[in-house]
Amino acid sequence: MAEADAALASAPTRDDQASGDRVGSSTRERILDVALDLFTDQGFDGTSMREIAERLHMSKPAIYYHFASKEEILVALHMRLHEFGKAALERLTGQTVTLQLWGSLLNEVLDQMLAQRKIFLMHERNQAALEKLHRKDHDDQHDDIQQRFRQALNDPSLSLRDRVRMACSLGAVFGGLLMAGDAFSNVANAELGSLVRDAVDDLVADRSE
Repeated sequence: MAEADAALASAPTRDDQASGDRVGSSTRERILDVALDLFTDQGFDGTSMREIAERLHMSKPAIYYHFASKEEILVALHMRLHEFGKAALERLTGQTVTLQLWGSLLNEVLDQMLAQRKIFLMHERNQAALEKLHRKDHDDQHDDIQQRFRQALNDPSLSLRDRVRMACSLGAVFGGLLMAGDAFSNVANAELGSLVRDAVDDLVADRSE
């Protein structure tokens, strides 16, 4: 009976488990942040798990506890891209899309992207490595995002003019930050964001009046 009481007393509580989950999540994000820096600066192929561990002052087994391989870290970083615009896309559900709403959503997406510009540089500089990595959960999320954008752009209640402008403005945001690669890497966030917003405003401004 005494042994049972001791075991019960030492068992983790829900609060302990929640705290452990938070620590695990925090450690995982730290690993990703350090890997992002290294993959961006010296490339995926030029970075080892040992370097990631040393930068974090952790052991390699501790890294492997969270990620089974370096490739899994790269996939997790790529999946961060799918977080951009998810909330904005959810706001489209059940709403009538207008140029004004579309412009507002793109501004929201742009703010998120500017806050995480390094991930786009990492993506651009490691395309060969990323193209080798395909997982079903990644492909499913990618297809879902594309499908939801297509649904908005296929809305028959909108004029063709408006839908084309919406598509082009989407390209302005992703072209200015994602496909541009290193072209604007030395431009400050505030300046680049202002210029991209000018381009978006030129495309989605309502000139019907």
